[in-house]
Amino acid sequence: MTKTIGYRDWRWQALWWHHFFLLWSTINGQTRYSIPEELKQGSVVGNLAKDLGLGLSEIFDRKLRVASEAGKQYFSVDAGKGELVVNDRIDREALCGQSASCVLPLQVVVENPLQSHRIEVEIRDINDNSPRFLTQEINLKIPESVALGKRFPLESAEDPDVGSNSLKTYSLSKNEYFSLKFKDAKNGKTVPELVLEKPLDREKNALHQLVLTALDGGNPVTSGTCKIIIDVLDNNDNFPVFSEHEYKVSLKENSTKGTFVIKLTATDADEGLNGEVKYSFGSRTPDVVLSTFEINDRTGELILKGPLDYETSKSFLIDITAKDKGTPEMDGNCRVQLDVEDINDNAPEIVLTSKPSPARENAPSGTVVALISARDLDSGDNGKVTLQLSKRSPFTLKPSFSNNYELVTSGALDREKFSEYNVEITATDSGSPPLSSKKMIPVIVTDVNDNPPIFSQPSYNVYLKENGVAGSILYSVSASDLDFGENAKISYSILDSKVQDVSVSAYVYINSDNGSIYSMHSFDYEKLKVFQIQVQAKDQGSPSLSSNATVHVFILDQNDNAPAVIYPSSAALGSLSHQRMPRSAKAGHLVTKVTAVDADSGHNAWISYKLAEATDASLFTVNLYTGEVRTKRAVSEQDDSSQRLLIEVKDDGEPVQSATVTVSILMEDGLHEPILDLRQKATEPSKKNGRITLYLILSLASVSVLSVLTFLILAVKCIRSSRSSGSCCMSRSDCDDYKNPNRNLQIQLNTDGPIKYVEVLGGDMLSQSQSFRSCMSPMSEYSDFTLIKPSSTTDFKEVISVLDASLPDSTWTFESQQVSRDFPIVPFHTFLNCSAGSETHCSLGVIGCRGEIYSLPPPSPL
Repeated sequence: MTKTIGYRDWRWQALWWHHFFLLWSTINGQTRYSIPEELKQGSVVGNLAKDLGLGLSEIFDRKLRVASEAGKQYFSVDAGKGELVVNDRIDREALCGQSASCVLPLQVVVENPLQSHRIEVEIRDINDNSPRFLTQEINLKIPESVALGKRFPLESAEDPDVGSNSLKTYSLSKNEYFSLKFKDAKNGKTVPELVLEKPLDREKNALHQLVLTALDGGNPVTSGTCKIIIDVLDNNDNFPVFSEHEYKVSLKENSTKGTFVIKLTATDADEGLNGEVKYSFGSRTPDVVLSTFEINDRTGELILKGPLDYETSKSFLIDITAKDKGTPEMDGNCRVQLDVEDINDNAPEIVLTSKPSPARENAPSGTVVALISARDLDSGDNGKVTLQLSKRSPFTLKPSFSNNYELVTSGALDREKFSEYNVEITATDSGSPPLSSKKMIPVIVTDVNDNPPIFSQPSYNVYLKENGVAGSILYSVSASDLDFGENAKISYSILDSKVQDVSVSAYVYINSDNGSIYSMHSFDYEKLKVFQIQVQAKDQGSPSLSSNATVHVFILDQNDNAPAVIYPSSAALGSLSHQRMPRSAKAGHLVTKVTAVDADSGHNAWISYKLAEATDASLFTVNLYTGEVRTKRAVSEQDDSSQRLLIEVKDDGEPVQSATVTVSILMEDGLHEPILDLRQKATEPSKKNGRITLYLILSLASVSVLSVLTFLILAVKCIRSSRSSGSCCMSRSDCDDYKNPNRNLQIQLNTDGPIKYVEVLGGDMLSQSQSFRSCMSPMSEYSDFTLIKPSSTTDFKEVISVLDASLPDSTWTFESQQVSRDFPIVPFHTFLNCSAGSETHCSLGVIGCRGEIYSLPPPSPL
C-alpha cells in the first residue's frame, strides 16, 4: 500500500471523524464492523440490510446508500444482497497513521421515509510495512587509538505499522571489533549505538564495513538495513606480528646437527625502523631448548644444534620473540611446538619383576619360577615387543597381562643333568629394522632324592700282603651320589656275610664316613687266600636310597716259608740221604734228584739248587733249576768210593729263604743202573741196543703191572674218600683235559706240614675254572689227587693275577707234553718242579717204584 495523504491531512481527517462519531452517536444507534486492511475489492464487510432491519426490496425502493465524509468512498452496498462490500483499497497507515486504533465511520441514508444510520468499520493493522532507515549508508571515522567501550550513536529506523508489527529491535553484522547497544530517546524511540569492543589497528584493517538491520515484530518478520562504513585513522602503534601465533613442526629424533627446522616471519605494519624486526628466543626459554636449538636473529630460521631423543623429550614448546627497532621498542611473540618423531633406536628391555624362584626337579609342568615384563622406550610399532625362549629349554612363557609374563616349567627337570638353567629370553620389537635384546635368567633346580649312591666300580679287587699289621687300611671304596646336600651324604657299612663260617665283621670293619676298610687282624695266605666283602652305601635322603658293591680281597703271599726238601727225605732216612752209583758211570750220569717245595707262591716259591759243598767238586754238578745231581765227568779208579754232597735249596723271595740237604753217594763196582737215562741211551753206540732193549722190555712190563695195581688202589681210595671228605681222585676225563692243548693250567706249589701238594687250576677260557689238588707224600705208598670245588666267585684271569701277582710277566699256561715213547718207566709218584732263574722253568717229575727220580723234557719257559 502506498501513502496518498500527508501527515497533516491525516491529522485533520482523524479530528473530523472524531467529532462526527460523537455527533452520530447522539442521534442514533450504531453498527460496528472490523476488517483487516488491504482487503480485496468486493470483499464483504457485513450484511448491512439485515443489521439495519431492512428487506431486500427496501434497499432498492428506499434507495439505500452509504456516504463517506473522508473524501474517498471505500465501501458500497450490494443492492441485490444488501451487503456492505469493499469498494477500494484500504491502507490503515494512510488513514490512521501510528494511532493504535483505526475506525472508519460511515453514514447510511434511507429515503421514503428519510432515515440516517451510523456504522463503524474498524481497520485492523497487518504487517505490510518493513522498517526503513532514512539513509542507506552511515560513514564513521574512528582513530585506531580510541579507547575500548567508546559509543557511536546511529540513525534510527521507522516502521509505519503499529503494535506487534512495528519496529522491535536492531542487529549488527558479525565482527570482532564492535557490538550494538541501545539507548532510549525522549520521544520513546530506541536509538542504536555502536560500541568498540576491541582495539582498532589500521595496519591490520583500515576499513570496517558493517550492516545494521532493523527488525519488526510481525509474522513473518520484516526488516530494513543500513550500511555502516568505518574508516580507521592511523597511529604508530604497531607491533611485529607473526604469520601464526603457534607453529607446529615435527623432526625425527635422529636428525643431525644443523638440520633446518622452520623459518619464522614476523611483519610490522609500521615503516622505517619501526618496521624492522629481529628474532630471539623468549626470555623464559629453558636451558634444554637453548642447548638444542638456535635461531637466526635476522632471517628467523630455527636450526637444530643438539641431539634429539624421543624417549627424553617427545616435544618442545619454543617461545620466539620478534622486536622492532622503534622507540619505544615493540615486540611480538609466537610459539613453536616441535614434535619429535620416534625412530626405532631403542632395543626392547626384559625386566625381572621378581627374583627367580628355585624349582624342584620333580616340579610339575606349569610351575611358575619367575615373573618378567617387557618394555620398549620407543612408541607405536617400535615399542611392540614379542618374547621368545630358546628351543631346548624346558620352560615356556605364559602371558599374564599387558607386557607381563610368567616363566613356567614345560617339561621334566633333572638336577643331575642340569642343576641350573640359564634361560635365554630374546625380546624383539616390531620396528623396521627390528631391534632385539637377550637376557639370561638363572633358574636353580633344587634336589630331590631320586638317585642312589653309585660306587666307582661294581666290584673292587684288593690285594693284601699276608702277615700285615692288624688295624691297617685295606682299601677305600668310594661312592658318589648325583643328588645334592643331605641327599648326597653317604654312609658306608658292611653287609653281614660269612668267611670260613665266621662273620666278615670279625675280619674287617669300615669307616662309615669315608669308606675306608681296615683289617681286624693279620692274614695268613696259607690259610686264607681270598674272601669277599659286601659294602653298602646309603644316602641320608628321605626316603634313603642305597647300593652295594663287592670287594674281593686277595691275600698276597710273602716269603715266610723256607723251601722244604721232599726228596731225598732226610726226616725218614736220617740226616743223610744215601745214594748208590756204579763206578762205571760216565759224564752226565744221573745220580739222584733233589726235590723241594715251598709253601709260598709266585717268586717266593721259585726254587733253585746249588752245590754248596762236595767231597770232590769236580765230579758232581747240580742243575740249578731241576735239582738233578749228575756227574761232570766219568768216575775214575782214583775217586773215593764214598762221596758227600751238601746241596743248598733257595727260593726267590725277599728275603731269601733256604734249606740244605746232604747226599751221601756210595760208588760200587758192577752195579747195574735200574733206570736208564733215555737221552743218554739214545746216543750210545748201536752195538749195545739188543741187550738194553731186553732190559727195557722187562722193566716196562714190571712197572706196568705195578702201575695198574696202583691206579686200582687209588680209585678205590678216591671213592671212599669222596663219600667222607668230599675229595676225589682225578678222573680219566681230568687227565684228558690236561692233555687238551686248549686247556689252561695254573700250577701252585703248597705245603701243609709234611704233606706236599700241587694245586692245578685250569679250564677253558669260556668255561668255569676248575681247581685240582695233587697230594703227594714221598713216604707214602701211593699218591692221591683231590678235586677241589670249582671257584664260582672269582674270574679265572683274576685268580691267575692273584696267585701270581708277583709275576706279572709270567704265564702259567702249559700245553701237555706227550711222554716220549722211549721213556721206560711209568711213574709211581708225579710232581711239578719249578725253578727260578733268568727264566722260569717248570717240569713234570716222576718218582719211580724204587724212588728213582726222572724228569720229562721241560716245556717252553713261563
